[in-house]
Amino acid sequence: MNAQELGLLFFSVLVSVTGQFFLKIGALKLGKVNADNVMTHILNIALTPELLLGLFCYGLGAVAYILLLTRVNLSVVGPSASLIYVFSVLMGYFLFKETIPVYRLFGIGFIVCGVILVVWQPR
Repeated sequence: MNAQELGLLFFSVLVSVTGQFFLKIGALKLGKVNADNVMTHILNIALTPELLLGLFCYGLGAVAYILLLTRVNLSVVGPSASLIYVFSVLMGYFLFKETIPVYRLFGIGFIVCGVILVVWQPR
């Protein structure tokens, strides 16, 4: 993967993580869903700016991912997109004050190592 393709990959990952951020903010704004308010919540999704922005970011991430697929093998791009999980856990910790258990840290480490092995091209 060359520098331009790597940049497109990171753009796709970061804009998707940004989408998750706005979806979480919008979901917190909606509140918890239960049997009594499910229809109201479904209707309010279309009226919540944070949720719409989150969906837009996801769409932009998907477009970048598709453009990347025109240039790079799926066997490289697919596993590399798992960096979204890493950034999501970090975002949960730093922005939403969620805890990260030790076993989850190991999982994140395995993901990062796996992406490095998949993307790495020895010379």
